Amino acid sequence: MTASPISNPSNSAPYIEIDAVSKSYDGGRSVAVSNVSLDVQQGSLVALVGGSGSGKTTLLKTINRLVDPDVGEVRIDGVPVSEAEPPMLRRSIGYVFQGIGLFPHMRVADNIAVTLKLRGWQASEIEARVAEMLDMVDLPQDYASRFPHMLSGGQRQRVGVARAIAARPRIVLMDEPLGALDPVTRDSLGSSYRELHDRFGMTTLMVTHDIQEAALMADRIVVMKNGRVLADDTPHTLMMGSGSDDPDVTALMEVPRRQAERIAALATQNGPARA
Repeated sequence: MTASPISNPSNSAPYIEIDAVSKSYDGGRSVAVSNVSLDVQQGSLVALVGGSGSGKTTLLKTINRLVDPDVGEVRIDGVPVSEAEPPMLRRSIGYVFQGIGLFPHMRVADNIAVTLKLRGWQASEIEARVAEMLDMVDLPQDYASRFPHMLSGGQRQRVGVARAIAARPRIVLMDEPLGALDPVTRDSLGSSYRELHDRFGMTTLMVTHDIQEAALMADRIVVMKNGRVLADDTPHTLMMGSGSDDPDVTALMEVPRRQAERIAALATQNGPARA
């Protein structure tokens, strides 16, 4: 197996540093990300939340160089990602997104093994790791021989997660990975991923529109709007209303609180709860 271009992170500094990053897709007439700085510690799960067009996905993609910033710098363990060749960098960073992106002409086992093959793993190692990953994402072993079209949406998403973490990346980027799933599958896969994240000590950045999902899965929530960061704190602090005075952040964090109150009311009364 070949070594990862991402070194072992030190504990004395943030593992991922996003330093004053800006990005425009139209020559500066509008800005997708505007002067954003974030530090991410090793082993944390950070959720980027906000509406469509807030800059979440663009910021996420600057980490694996699917997008290069116009201004600013992204560093992993102190090393600028601009110094890494994009293909090699991406082999060291797991990436899960809503469209899943499985290769339709390849069986499940081959989809999971893509990065392992690129990194020079031996056939026996690959076979063992594929079997291990199927167990970890709660898919039967005989699914290894199936094609993506033979799976449900939730099953395909599980394969996507297995593929992203098969090579044990230290960093995983997730872009609305659960958005298209039914509520039961979404909750199950979210819980499964958090368990795997903790077990392997991964560092995860997850883009989501769902503030409740962010609050339940993440160690830290970053709220974005119009390419800027409005708030950055723990779910507890933001849910308690003490993480930001911004009215947009307050309104966003009130949603899960209000929903929880309505559900609690439904459990204690005969009639429907009202907002």
